[in-house]
Amino acid sequence: MTERGGPQVYSIAAHRGFADALVAGLIPRYGEDQLGLARLTLLLPSRRAERIVTEAFVRLSGQGLLLPRMAVVGDLDLDETLGPLLDPLGAGTTIPPAADPLRRQLRLAELLREAMGDGAPPMPALLRLAFDTGRTIDRLAIEGIGFERLIEERIAGIVGEQAQHWIASTRQFAVVLAHWQAELAERGEVDGPERRNRLFDHAAARWRDTPPKSPLVAAGITSASPALARLLRVVAETPRGAVILPDLDLSLDEETWDLLGTAGAPERSDDPPFGEHDALTHPQYHLKLLLNRMGVNRGEVEPWHRAGLSPAPPERSRAISNLFLPSRASARWVDLPAAQRRLSGVRLMNSAHPGEEAQAIAVLIREALEVPERRVALVTPDRKLAGRVVAHLRRWQIAADDTAGQPLSQTPAGRLVLQLSEVVATKAAPVALLALLQHPLAGGDGDRAAWLEHARHLDRRLRGPRLAPGLAPIADLIGKMDQPAQDWWTGVEATLGPLLAWPGELPLADALEALAQAGEVLCGLRLWSNADGRALSAWVEDQRAAARDVGTLIAPGDVLTVLRDAMDRVAVRPPWGSHPRVAIYGLLEARMSRADLVICAGLTEGAWPGSAAPESLLPPAVLRALGVPAGEFRIGLAAHDLAGSLGAPEVVLSWADRDEGGPVIPSRFVLRVEALLGDLAGDHRETRAVDLARAIDRASPAPPYPRPEPRPSTEQRDVPLAVTAIDRLRSDPYQFYAQAILRLRALDPLDAEPSAAWKGTAVHRVLNRWHEAGQLPGALHAIADAELRTMQAHPLVRALWWPRLARALDWIDAEVARLAADEGRSVALSEKDGAMEVDGVRVFGRADRIDRRADGKLVVVDYKTGSPPSGRMVQEGFALQLGVLGLIARDGGFAQAVGDPDGFEYWSLGKDPKNDSFGYVAEPVLEGQKKSGLPRAEFLYTIETYLREAIVRWIKGDEAFTARLNPDIGGYNDYDQLMRLDEWQTRADAWASKP
Repeated sequence: MTERGGPQVYSIAAHRGFADALVAGLIPRYGEDQLGLARLTLLLPSRRAERIVTEAFVRLSGQGLLLPRMAVVGDLDLDETLGPLLDPLGAGTTIPPAADPLRRQLRLAELLREAMGDGAPPMPALLRLAFDTGRTIDRLAIEGIGFERLIEERIAGIVGEQAQHWIASTRQFAVVLAHWQAELAERGEVDGPERRNRLFDHAAARWRDTPPKSPLVAAGITSASPALARLLRVVAETPRGAVILPDLDLSLDEETWDLLGTAGAPERSDDPPFGEHDALTHPQYHLKLLLNRMGVNRGEVEPWHRAGLSPAPPERSRAISNLFLPSRASARWVDLPAAQRRLSGVRLMNSAHPGEEAQAIAVLIREALEVPERRVALVTPDRKLAGRVVAHLRRWQIAADDTAGQPLSQTPAGRLVLQLSEVVATKAAPVALLALLQHPLAGGDGDRAAWLEHARHLDRRLRGPRLAPGLAPIADLIGKMDQPAQDWWTGVEATLGPLLAWPGELPLADALEALAQAGEVLCGLRLWSNADGRALSAWVEDQRAAARDVGTLIAPGDVLTVLRDAMDRVAVRPPWGSHPRVAIYGLLEARMSRADLVICAGLTEGAWPGSAAPESLLPPAVLRALGVPAGEFRIGLAAHDLAGSLGAPEVVLSWADRDEGGPVIPSRFVLRVEALLGDLAGDHRETRAVDLARAIDRASPAPPYPRPEPRPSTEQRDVPLAVTAIDRLRSDPYQFYAQAILRLRALDPLDAEPSAAWKGTAVHRVLNRWHEAGQLPGALHAIADAELRTMQAHPLVRALWWPRLARALDWIDAEVARLAADEGRSVALSEKDGAMEVDGVRVFGRADRIDRRADGKLVVVDYKTGSPPSGRMVQEGFALQLGVLGLIARDGGFAQAVGDPDGFEYWSLGKDPKNDSFGYVAEPVLEGQKKSGLPRAEFLYTIETYLREAIVRWIKGDEAFTARLNPDIGGYNDYDQLMRLDEWQTRADAWASKP
């Protein structure tokens, strides 16, 4: 390549593959001898670009070579990287160091709190606002805009025309910025972008005055920062230097190029500084802005005539140019010939949902890897979609890592610290505590199996409504477990106890240190051993140092949210070791990379391109007046990312019709592709991969599952009958079989709503203690309060249930006193067990209460916290508990109450259906105006008949335990999944409905 006069600026077309084409041109141009490339200094946009270019050198070298010196223009230590090129005599510079961004965020939060006064939000929201404020400060610094420009008269006039909330937020921002810059001056620091700007200006001045003897090349840089643009201009003018841009469209006609607006050109200052909305979203706009700030005309840019290992057809770049025409120019699509509209090698893949999309992408990758040396890249801004693809590829033992990484908060090490914070925030709520104790890293340095066994036993005991806050109620439960479990809990309590004893506010640095120490005690050195652990260690050190310097205070309840927000901004990238021909990139990682097949996925509005969110503190009109690109500028960057990916030899554009929340709109870029293709779009559809993805999950129809009818052996049927199980035996024999014969029990969920069984247990305990104390009038409330404390009910549970319970207890107190006075009734027993034998089967149960009337007759009382069974249920034999308890009493099964029962009462603590009071008596006896129930004289006889019939059929007989024998009888569903109810009930109902 011959040298030419003037600035040496080149463009690598999208179809050539930037990194490979760049290296293919650099090697012959600068590799005259073995040290030629080593003398070259290569300026790159990011560390990711440095890695991609290094890989390209390895691919294209053919033999060993000395790589050029690579410097990243976004590096705050650029002066150290360039070294003697900036200061050949070692004179150094006077550029101050950069302020720590973490310390800045914490300090800005303090300044915002002072500026907002009593209206300041809680610390988590304040830190988010501080982060946004810092980002706005950086945007202004990148454009070279200082505090003086912000408060000049013209800008103040624009601010005064805005809505009141914008005026207030702008003034607030100006106050915070003034204080922050004064503090920076006092500390002798500058913000990171300001330091980079000064480094760029210093380098530009040095190289302009004393051009370096070794060549300089800037490649892949698209940032239009004024200071960086000045540096690139100097680089382009140095001897043997060059600036190489990615995919500057040199084929775009001048009329369309002019439609992109002035893009900061000084000679057209009467136009808006950043053009119209349509221009901002064009993929070439930021490159035009960069050229204008460099003072380079597009006509001075020459094409880079080298190509990479896998170039696409040259006509692809022309089609890409037509694809992204501004809206006013896109009308020419109608007149374009098919050859200029056809995107050969580009396919459109539409899926129904993200799961199907990920499966189809995995199929495409698996198929591509069958071709030797074929490289595949998945590019998507949707990290959930990337994770799904990674999981699907494991089916074929293809290890693919998401090089964009995952947030620290979603890694095992990060989650452990967050779960510790959640235990603190929730005062050791069961879900948070058990998630911590069963974390994959917890107990890792000891006997992991024993640790999990203890945690699972604790899990069983914590089922049901939440206990009172803190560790003390849990310690009481552990006290009922074996000694190894108690020893285990002693260690856990010693670790967590100090965290739960934190005061109202404490230094954030101390909180981080305590959490890190607790995490290490729980997990040992495994917490820090992997990539995520090392990232967590560095993050804790950085956060702790910044928080200690600022002195940030935080409430224990806010620690979880604050740490999660901070961890979400830290990406943990996987180590090397995945499949060498598969890459999964985010948009930033994909820049400059190239593969034989590129799959651009997640192409929906709001994802690619992302939503253009406005700045939270400065109104758009002020940003435009200051010369800062609006949020739509990022849409243009996303379009440029897609344009670069479309340059691959084979491209698949993929999107789904919906996400987890509902239907979504395809990306505007996809709609443009379909509009450009027009009637050719059908030839570009990728349906085969979607069909294969659906076929993978499409199983042959399962055979109809019959209604379960187990027939256990005679020995297995020989079980005692609980009075509470007889109703289940008659209504749904299968559930009795699962409970009494298989001995399966349903577990309550953690943090469950207080169930009827839990409330019933509480009521029974309260009333039993009251009866044992002699039914003292007015004592029920005190007993109930003490019993709920003993059960360690959560304060919220007590607060919500107590008003209803208190009114019902008052009714019981009054009703027992009234019956004693009017009828001479007395309580014969309370909460006593009894049993009898019927046809060789032991029948047992506990009576809630049995009263004795003045004539010696007994009244069986059953407490209910809700509605009692109806008279029809008793009449048909599906509510036998009261009657069977009466039979046990009649046969002497209760030593304290022997006699003939003739009263059978349900005492409900629920709302009386006849009035608004709580508490009423219901007796399922057919008399008076009642239309259902059993006659009093026949009550026990009928109940006994039902009981003996059940024993003959299922306990002593051989009848099958048929599932849902009486489907109209509700109330029990603990075993519906076990009986696979949904698989046979619908079929059975449909069959029964046939004529």
